[in-house]
Amino acid sequence: MLHTTRRDALKTLGLLSSGLFVGSRAAWSADRSPNEKLNLGIIGPGGRGAGNLDGVASENIVAICDADDRSAKSAYEQYPSATKYKDFRKLIENEKLDGIVVSTTDHTHAHASIYGMRRGLHCYCEKPLTHSVWEARLVAKTAAEAKVATQMGTQIHAEDNYRRVVEIIQAGVIGPVERVHVWVGALWGGGERPSQAEAVPPEVDWDLWLGPAPERPYHSTYLPANWRRWWDFGNGTLGDMGCHYMDLVFWSLGLRHPKTIAAEGAPPHPETGPLGLKVTWEFPERGDQPPVTVSWTDGNAVENVFDGNELPGAGVYFIGSKGTMFADYGRYRLFPRDKFQGFTPPPQTIPASIGHHAEWIEACKTGGPTTCNFDYSGALTEAVLLGTVAYRTGKKLEWDPVALKATNAPEADQFLRRNYRKGWEL
Repeated sequence: MLHTTRRDALKTLGLLSSGLFVGSRAAWSADRSPNEKLNLGIIGPGGRGAGNLDGVASENIVAICDADDRSAKSAYEQYPSATKYKDFRKLIENEKLDGIVVSTTDHTHAHASIYGMRRGLHCYCEKPLTHSVWEARLVAKTAAEAKVATQMGTQIHAEDNYRRVVEIIQAGVIGPVERVHVWVGALWGGGERPSQAEAVPPEVDWDLWLGPAPERPYHSTYLPANWRRWWDFGNGTLGDMGCHYMDLVFWSLGLRHPKTIAAEGAPPHPETGPLGLKVTWEFPERGDQPPVTVSWTDGNAVENVFDGNELPGAGVYFIGSKGTMFADYGRYRLFPRDKFQGFTPPPQTIPASIGHHAEWIEACKTGGPTTCNFDYSGALTEAVLLGTVAYRTGKKLEWDPVALKATNAPEADQFLRRNYRKGWEL
């Protein structure tokens, strides 16, 4: 249980906002050279986890864990000397590690991360940082207390295009931004719970895969990827993609906690996410920056035509007082075109990244900062997941970030924090 008074919460939020908890603990002892390799445990090496494993391949891969041997097969073959586990708790307890890389399904992100950080391990965790809003706050708090190096896996954050977009927005090229549209055409939603169970494959420990989630019979529809559409394991399209695209908005505009959150879509299904969703967040002014309204659309609700400009299937559209800007992972465009013809970007103020995973590895060894540490990415994840809370609650939420409450909707509590199976409490 996370027990806190309002005064304690205000103090913690102030410290997090000031950046005092960004650096890691001095875990790399004086007799260890920065050239020495980290001893890492890999939790979830399949799917996106394979990319994360490649990203830290320069270090010692001591142990690998997956509840599904089929998903881990390639990693086991690549690192035959690594100890194999199905339960990440045993990996963390038994191995002498410096850090862990967490790429499990969303519903176990917080459990693996917190379990490791409470034992002093540095932590890299794939996006979204957690499965619930409450977990995001607890993960950030745990990281701050443990003073470990952390990084959320929004790998695009390290690419040059995002950095140039942030510089342009912050230089005021399109003027103060009061509205932003974000959209993703991907779809993780729909479906009914299978009416019949299937035999559990011998390679799968279904009970461990479920972890903190409520018990349900095994069915192949959940694995390897469709778990994203089920509320027990993921948060639909917004949960899957929101941190990638909303990251650019948060970074460039210095956002943190919204004042209100509203959502539109088909009536919520108790089991699965929607086929299309629209969410609107209202953020307060920040210093000399005006309040900003941010909208998200996905699936069959996607909106990608703004000011007469038909834009690609996923991206971000900033609306400023002097112009507008479209951006996605690898490009940006300024509008109106004639006004910005021959545009010269402002001087580069954000240095090139040494690599998203490399940032974390260096921080583990030096105590330096990372750009998507759990302070920053915890607040980002909270805001993203509040969109699903507003949708499932069916109300425009008035948000108190200190109390972690929707002040006008106590019924939102059930979606802010979930119940865990016995033995999986945090």
